[in-house]
Amino acid sequence: MEMVTLGKTGITVNKNGFGALPIQRVPQEEAVRLLRKAYNAGVTFFDTARFYTDSECKLGAAFEGIRDKIYIASKTGAAKAEDFWKDLETTLGNLRTDYLDLYQFHNPSFCPKPGDGTGLYEAMLEAKAQGKIRHIGITNHRLAIAHEAIDSGLYETLQFPFCYLATEKDMELVRKCKEADMGFIAMKALSGGLITHSDAAYAFEAQFDNVLPIWGVQRERELDEFLSYIENPPVMTDEIRTLIENDRKELQGEFCRGCGYCMPCPAGIEINNCARMSLMIRRAPSQAQLTPAMQEKMRKIEGCLHCNKCKSKCPYGLDTPKLLEKNYKDYMEILNGKEY
Repeated sequence: MEMVTLGKTGITVNKNGFGALPIQRVPQEEAVRLLRKAYNAGVTFFDTARFYTDSECKLGAAFEGIRDKIYIASKTGAAKAEDFWKDLETTLGNLRTDYLDLYQFHNPSFCPKPGDGTGLYEAMLEAKAQGKIRHIGITNHRLAIAHEAIDSGLYETLQFPFCYLATEKDMELVRKCKEADMGFIAMKALSGGLITHSDAAYAFEAQFDNVLPIWGVQRERELDEFLSYIENPPVMTDEIRTLIENDRKELQGEFCRGCGYCMPCPAGIEINNCARMSLMIRRAPSQAQLTPAMQEKMRKIEGCLHCNKCKSKCPYGLDTPKLLEKNYKDYMEILNGKEY
């Protein structure tokens, strides 16, 4: 069993965190069953957020009575102290607990600091003094803010997208966190579904002894894959290196990670799926992507207003309207080459 410690927090868990965003999409009874199965198999780190609709409630139902045996991380997207406290109290109630092991600012557009006028970091400190949170973290998709958070010395963990499509700039964040004794939590280790070989994804993450990947789970077969890695962790082999190299050639560069921060779209376009559809359709069974319902979603791209709101909100600096146009063209070419 491979273990990882989140820097100065001292939180030590096996290298399989449970990302609880997807369980908002399944009924509570099924979500509770998956969460308990993960715990019984040895998973002890669970990451959720106030933003993830009823995800916190499902964790609360699953772990009531065994709270001290697991670590729970949640997040707030509050922009001012008043909303911070509302979020925290709601989260604690949903989780049926009186404390969080880790509370994170959820992808803020700036790095909260004492004296910045928002009162957010001061609220974090007060919540910690009250015993309602034990450690302070931040999540982000922007390199500049991630660097600022590390350099500030104010945070104990950073959660950032990190997978085998990572650039050298992403790798630098991991190195800086290790030097700063700061925990690194890897979100999107499967790049939002573009990476289809979980063993390769795990083997890549395993090379970094300070990185804890959190795997987004909503189906039992997905969970079973990651649970099998607790006792039999994949290791880097020549075969996996070749697979990773081929994926990097195909996927690195201007592609949508599906984070959804561009949403909502005033034209009703499901940007976080449509802007990467041509890649998804080539890397996964195409039947689900070529249904009449999906065709209708893709055709909404024709109504793009070119308002550039999505472009301005993309943390990766993508030209989203151009990417949508390209994906629509590719999609229609694939569609017209199929028989129904």
